[in-house]
Amino acid sequence: MTDNVAELSALRAREFPWEVRGDAIHFDHASVGPLPQCARDALDAYGLKRAEPHRLGMDDFFPVLDRARSLAGQLIGASAGEIALTTNTSWGVNLAAYTLPLGPGDIVLGSRGEFPANVYPWMAAAKARGFTFEMLPLAGTAADEELILRRIAEDERVKCVALSWVSFWSGARIDLARIGAACRAAEVWFAVDAIQGLGPLTLDVRTMPVDFVSCGAQKWLCSPWGSGFVYVRGELIPQLEPPAAGWLAQASSGDFGRFLDYDPAWHTDARKFEVGTIPYQDIVGMNESLALFLRLGPKQIESHVRALTTRIIEWTHKRRGVKLLTPEAAASRAGIVALATNDLDGDSKKLRAAKVTHSVREGAIRLSPHFHNTMEEVEVVLGALG
Repeated sequence: MTDNVAELSALRAREFPWEVRGDAIHFDHASVGPLPQCARDALDAYGLKRAEPHRLGMDDFFPVLDRARSLAGQLIGASAGEIALTTNTSWGVNLAAYTLPLGPGDIVLGSRGEFPANVYPWMAAAKARGFTFEMLPLAGTAADEELILRRIAEDERVKCVALSWVSFWSGARIDLARIGAACRAAEVWFAVDAIQGLGPLTLDVRTMPVDFVSCGAQKWLCSPWGSGFVYVRGELIPQLEPPAAGWLAQASSGDFGRFLDYDPAWHTDARKFEVGTIPYQDIVGMNESLALFLRLGPKQIESHVRALTTRIIEWTHKRRGVKLLTPEAAASRAGIVALATNDLDGDSKKLRAAKVTHSVREGAIRLSPHFHNTMEEVEVVLGALG
């Protein structure tokens, strides 16, 4: 990623030619991220092999998954052995909800305002396992961090905190380091839904006190549906029993000549949490997108997205009839800017007329630009709203 206009233009022409043609201005990465051309080419090539299986070689199977774990690990500062591949964020959330040693008398703290994928798994696990899942009230448009910290410090029944890094509807971002440090000090597990944060923000689990990080890759990581991963802190892996068994989760699964031995010993790393055959074609696409992110530089991407969203926020200061739901402080937001306007339907129609893809969530227009978007496109979006 670069602030050089010529280099950004070359990136767009190479990876997102439809943007250069003016087909659309995509400000909806919080819903669906576009596939860069490198991922599309990889998907097409793999699809041709899949259609004619005799063309598939050994490198088209396990090495694809090995590369995915390595790339995801590089993106967040984890080892490949701490990464389990998933098809969505929900599997990672369920993994935490059903593997952590929780039971009657224990409390898992969540928050109102969460996306359902980080609520229903905890509700179901609480019913099945006997612990209490408690959703605390919001503080404005964000999770109430002060209340969460008090509960961690004062209530010994709290054994786990389960939160989204970034709110899907308001764009509010929690302080992972602060909450994580409080959890670690109190010996409370911290499970994070990172799908709306990873991509526009950087994460290093080597320094961030988190235990689980679940992330579907189809949004901000610009990857196919059916691709994603979950980070499980290495020290926890030997202590946790997978909630479901798959034939590839065993250490013996790589020996295709010993299927009938039925050795139930798990892999010693996070592969023990993978169930069944992973969708290779989707992982192939994710690999190319993750590799692109790493080439561009996650910190440079974060800086670019911050500049784009800051311009939108500054615009709201001069606009009557527009209420900003997203926190203004850069440390309290990511790539989402949520605007409640006096004419929500009308303003959404204006954006669609200007070929601006966006979403309407919880009474607000949600804009979510990314690394390939330009400041000129921001001005077009603001002009349409204006």
